[in-house]
Amino acid sequence: MITTHKKPESPVNKKSVNAALRSVNDWNSIPWDYCCTIVKKLQLRIAKATQLRKFRKVKTLQWILTHSFSAKVIAVRKVMQNKGSKTPGVDGIIIKTPEEKLALLKNMKRRAYQPSPLRRIYIPKAGNKLRPISIPTIADKCHQALHSLALVPVSEVTADLNSYGFRPQRCCADAIEQTFNVLAKRNAPQWILEGDIKGCFDHISHQWMSSNICTDKLVLSKWLKAGFIETGKLFPTTEGTPQGGIISPVMCNMTLDGIAHMLKENFKKYRGINFIRYADDFIVTGHSKEILEKEIKPAITDFLKQRGLELSQEKTRVTHIEEGFDFLGQNVRKYPSQGKFKLLIKPSQKNIHSFLESIRKVIRKARSITQAGLIKELNPKISGWANFHRSVVSKEIFSKMDKEIWQLLFRWARRRHPKKNTAWILHKYYKCIGGVNHRFSGFEILKDGTPKQRTLLLMAHKPIRRHIKILQPAHPYDDQYDEYFEKRTSDKWKNNSYWQMVNSMINSFQEAKCPCCSRELNIASNWCISLKKKASKGGEYKSDNIDIIHSKCYDEWQKKRTAFVKPVTNIKGGLKRA
Repeated sequence: MITTHKKPESPVNKKSVNAALRSVNDWNSIPWDYCCTIVKKLQLRIAKATQLRKFRKVKTLQWILTHSFSAKVIAVRKVMQNKGSKTPGVDGIIIKTPEEKLALLKNMKRRAYQPSPLRRIYIPKAGNKLRPISIPTIADKCHQALHSLALVPVSEVTADLNSYGFRPQRCCADAIEQTFNVLAKRNAPQWILEGDIKGCFDHISHQWMSSNICTDKLVLSKWLKAGFIETGKLFPTTEGTPQGGIISPVMCNMTLDGIAHMLKENFKKYRGINFIRYADDFIVTGHSKEILEKEIKPAITDFLKQRGLELSQEKTRVTHIEEGFDFLGQNVRKYPSQGKFKLLIKPSQKNIHSFLESIRKVIRKARSITQAGLIKELNPKISGWANFHRSVVSKEIFSKMDKEIWQLLFRWARRRHPKKNTAWILHKYYKCIGGVNHRFSGFEILKDGTPKQRTLLLMAHKPIRRHIKILQPAHPYDDQYDEYFEKRTSDKWKNNSYWQMVNSMINSFQEAKCPCCSRELNIASNWCISLKKKASKGGEYKSDNIDIIHSKCYDEWQKKRTAFVKPVTNIKGGLKRA
């Protein structure tokens, strides 16, 4: 262990601290580190009990967690930090002040708890259709966040290994990288079953969830039967879990977990059967079209039918890898190259068109906005789209996107000055920045009166970096993966331009020295993040809890530690009736 790390201060008497917590009268005086530690310890115990299939102990620990004042504090903070805290439910209440948060916290009791009906709204989705969203009240969101703290460790241990949606430390890029690993080999399967579940959230069987999801049954039944209000009328809910609820993604994942295990057990005789899922979108690979259509698809249909779900006939189909298919906004296809076939993953045409349409909408609405204001609205969209596609073959498409956006902005500038010539418009709106001519740029006057130059980002300047897929059994509720996630966070910070923040931490908190070997350390060194208080014990990625050390020092410490670590086993096939 790194002896130079200072242990964070911990309360001497836990009983006195717990008593002080329950009598707290100031939201800002809550000891957040202590609360995180208590919650994380209980979550690790829940995960370990689930792994050992001791479900009675799981229920006992869940009861302790959901009745813990520390967990209630973390649940309320989680809801308040979410964007959904600004969206009211049917009661129209929004919590803003610390006094209101504290009052909400002290009213979180299981006894006599009765959730309010959901507020139903509709948002547009592809195909000129509307997606129903059911919004709980702020108080109900806090109760859902509280019970999700106890349910997530169970779902992480029992999850399918190649499930990536709505899970901590996992993302779309992991699912795409797993797709590449499965299909890029020479003898890889050539046929793909693209699956999509019809109205997944809206049609899950209430009976199945009540029987199989390991959570407080009484509270769960109240949520499922709360109903929703639309156009001033109350409608009952007989199936599904509401889109918009904090705990709904976890329950959806637990409902779909087990498909991979079912395919592995029932189709052992076939090679090349691989299952990859992100939320309710999934693919299954195989060497034969007949196997996928006549055996795999009916098996999945029967599995979903038990849970009240069915496959979408419009979006579920079997395709050949040479034709290509779209998955999570990417197009996966094998192209002929020098007598062979090479797998390339690119942004899908549908995703490109939707992105450009969103850019056009912003520019159309910006007829009277300043140039700097328009750049301020466009840059987050451009950066977000480029970051999403930076791990695939996107360099050529990035250049085309830059050209298309440049033309849209030039037409925007022409409309503002119809009587000016091209040279005048280029001189007013475009600058030479970083050796690149005609960069769309403008000045913004800050509150203190100083001008600040804003420049439109170029996707072509975004480096292409291949994403490193997460280990299949890794999850944040097992302390043996603390160092693994620290290394992944270090790589993420290096690849996403956190250099200025890291450099400030090295110089301000560490006096440009490695806290492990006391040698010189700077931003150009090969460095790695090490948490003083590990994530499994409630530690967070904050400046006062982070040490930046040499990667070599970190590796030497980890080798000594892993020599005594037992291998992890993962439960497959989902959670049985508990």
